Amino acid sequence: MKFLKKHHKGPKADLPSAAGIRLPKRVPKALPMEQLERLLASPDLNTPIGLRDRALMELVYGTGLRVTEAISLRIDEIDLDQAAFRVTGKRGKTRWVPVPMHTTPWIHRYLLEGRPQLVKKPVANVFLGSRGAKLSRQSAYAILEHHRLNAGIEARVSPHTLRHTYAVHLIQGGADLRVVQELLGHASISTTQVYTQLDLEHVQRTYDSAHPRK
Repeated sequence: MKFLKKHHKGPKADLPSAAGIRLPKRVPKALPMEQLERLLASPDLNTPIGLRDRALMELVYGTGLRVTEAISLRIDEIDLDQAAFRVTGKRGKTRWVPVPMHTTPWIHRYLLEGRPQLVKKPVANVFLGSRGAKLSRQSAYAILEHHRLNAGIEARVSPHTLRHTYAVHLIQGGADLRVVQELLGHASISTTQVYTQLDLEHVQRTYDSAHPRK
C-alpha cells in the first residue's frame, strides 16, 4: 500500500499506520540423541580437564542451566545428597534445580578427582579453568566447540544448544509447560511456549509415520 501511495496508484486518502508484522520466534534446534551421546562421550576422562568438560556438559544438558548460571555455580550451592542445587538467574532470581540421576555421578566424580587438580588457590566456583580461576563464558563456548569437532558433529553446538535440547526432551517426554518454565528460570510463560511448537512437530511426525494411509 505504501508503494502504491508513493507512486499515486493507490487510494488518495491517508493510509492508517500499522505496526510491523511480528515474525514467529525462531524454533530452537535440539541435538539428536545420537549426536548428544557422541558429544558427551568426547572428553578424555583420564584428565582433570576432561572430567570438568564432561561434568559441565552433563550439568547443562541435565538441568538446562544458562551458561552464566553454570559457570557461576558455587560449591556451597550444591547439595548432592538431595540431588539439587540453588541457582541465581537473571535479575537475581533464585531457584532450586533438581539434578537428574545420570548427572549427579559426573558432578561428584569431577569434584573428587578433577577439580582438586585444577585448584591453585581458594575459589568458590565449581568449574575452573586450567589456571585455577573461574571458568569464563568464552572458555565454556570453546569447550563445546572443541568437543563438537571431536565428535564429528557438523552443526554448531553451544551451551545454549544443550539448554534447548534439555527443554525439548522434557516437553517431548510430556513435562508440564509450567514446570519447564520454572526449571529454565523463565520469567514469563510466553518465553517457554516456543517449545510447544517443537512438541507439535514431534506429534505430527509420529502421526505421519504411524498413519495407515501415509
